[in-house]
Amino acid sequence: MPVMCRNVRYNCRVIFLNKKILLIRPKMVLANAGNYRELRWFTPWSRTRYVEEYLLPRMIQEVTGQETVPFGDAVLATKDTCLGSEICEELWAPNSPHIEMGLDGVEIFTNSSGSHHVLRKAHTRVDLVNSSTAKNGGIYVLANQKGCDGDRLYYDGCAMISMNGHTIAQGSQFSLDDVEVLVATLDLEDVQSYRAEISSRNLKASKVNSYPRIKVNFALSYFDNICVPVCEPIQWRYHSPEEEICLGPACWLWDYLRRSNQAGFLLPLSGGIDSSATACIVYSMCHQVSLAVKNGNQDVLADVRRIVNDETYIPVDSQEFCGRIFTTCYMASENSSQDTYNRAELLAEQIGSYHINLNIDGAVKVIVGIFSMVMGRSPQFRVYGGSSRENLALQNVQARIRMVLAYLFAQLSHWARGMPGGLLVLGSANVDESLHGYLTKYDCSSADINPIGGISKTDLRRFIQYCMENFQLTALRSIMSAPPTAELEPLVDGQVSQTDEEDMGVTYTELSVYGKLRKIAKAGPYSMFCKLINMWKDICTPREVASKVKHFFRMYSINRHKMTTLTPAYHAENYSPEDNRFDLRPFLYNTTWSWQFRSIDKQVSNLESNERRKPVLEDVD
Repeated sequence: MPVMCRNVRYNCRVIFLNKKILLIRPKMVLANAGNYRELRWFTPWSRTRYVEEYLLPRMIQEVTGQETVPFGDAVLATKDTCLGSEICEELWAPNSPHIEMGLDGVEIFTNSSGSHHVLRKAHTRVDLVNSSTAKNGGIYVLANQKGCDGDRLYYDGCAMISMNGHTIAQGSQFSLDDVEVLVATLDLEDVQSYRAEISSRNLKASKVNSYPRIKVNFALSYFDNICVPVCEPIQWRYHSPEEEICLGPACWLWDYLRRSNQAGFLLPLSGGIDSSATACIVYSMCHQVSLAVKNGNQDVLADVRRIVNDETYIPVDSQEFCGRIFTTCYMASENSSQDTYNRAELLAEQIGSYHINLNIDGAVKVIVGIFSMVMGRSPQFRVYGGSSRENLALQNVQARIRMVLAYLFAQLSHWARGMPGGLLVLGSANVDESLHGYLTKYDCSSADINPIGGISKTDLRRFIQYCMENFQLTALRSIMSAPPTAELEPLVDGQVSQTDEEDMGVTYTELSVYGKLRKIAKAGPYSMFCKLINMWKDICTPREVASKVKHFFRMYSINRHKMTTLTPAYHAENYSPEDNRFDLRPFLYNTTWSWQFRSIDKQVSNLESNERRKPVLEDVD
């Protein structure tokens, strides 16, 4: 919690026992990268092993009966052990406080954390905690926040207890329960025995500067508890990435829905992989909510009844609840195929959503007609002799009309059905398309929230396969086998002639590689080229790699402005291009990248010249 000390605002952990404050421990390492900007609000406490008396506000004095309490970097000494505290980011720092605390005899470390979910991140978090007790001995108790932060992050719980390098207890990673308590019975003498055997640790411990100790008249153990069994180490159970996609964004959607006071969601369902994956996440949310109610979670049931505006309602199953809070809408045009129509309708039927079919051709003709009437010229698709500019403009009109209709139906469809409330519009642009800019500004990618905006196309395909197998959604089989397409250009003999990868000039697999190199490896065009000529040496020549890299950066820089209006999306990947708080960059670039591209061309010439100079070995009989 924020605490003002001498007119400086610190992010603090306040430790209580029996209505008394034992210690106010200010945070010493602030998170100030990626999604976090703690330095905007707080100052780190820089006085290590220093404690001062803090005068409590009068309203707090009346509650605790204390006038002053210790404030600073200290540990708690009970009758039988010593406890130290870390706060969130401090665990991730290279010089974590638990290192010096452990050397000074602290046996139990506690951490109140706000660590958000990212796909495949749980391994890192668990390894950090276990390694902290493996090197130095001790017991580490990690508590982590649960739920949506009112923004793009979802905190996934995952509380744990570790001792001497082993996991002792594991909390749930994704849950609709607001509170979860994790307990373990451990023997403090196991910590002491473990440490006694580490000679290097003991040599360091003999020279360490001591922490101030706050004496606490309390014991964590009893003299006569020798018959109480202690907890044994367990193997951590990790979710697969497909399970994480199924559970994490679904919990985020539920938290967002119940806190926004809306009546449900509306999704433009195209029959493609992205919108279908979004629909499956909503269905997973309905499944988790129904399961929580069945298991007796009264808080979830109260939220359900408030959302559907029925004080007696109890969800029958996932499909029935889905029909109450989820509306899907297929917006056909003359460029839409019968296949996508059938796929969308069948999926909606299987998940139980209230499904709407409509046609946007009339609206498109009116909008284009206004332009033609004013300007005296009628744009044409490329297949009818139009230019690339005309072709793109006619596609964008369709896409933007769908966004307008999505919001209209979100506001009024419940009203037309005699039901109260409005709906949140869901977007379904994946992280790779956002990175490339393969979306129309203010089309159906513009929505209230987007549960898949931080997930790659590759992971979404695996998630679709997971849903086929675990939710028995057979409609997904044909969706998986169909090539991704925007269906914005005219059909050829009734068949789709436009595909996403052909439009982009790059594959989704390549986009994931570019994204990780751009954001995580901090690679610009030349650095990316240098890395890829080795990564792709078996499949591409240096000149082909150069062409691919230049095409990616050209499209990325042309479309970067679209990131400024990107729909708030669930943060699931560390290469997200989201411009609001994670990937802060210019949105106006020199799209020619003249110096970088020249350097790439020079390097390609050198490599090809060196290749030509290589001696040709001939076989000798």
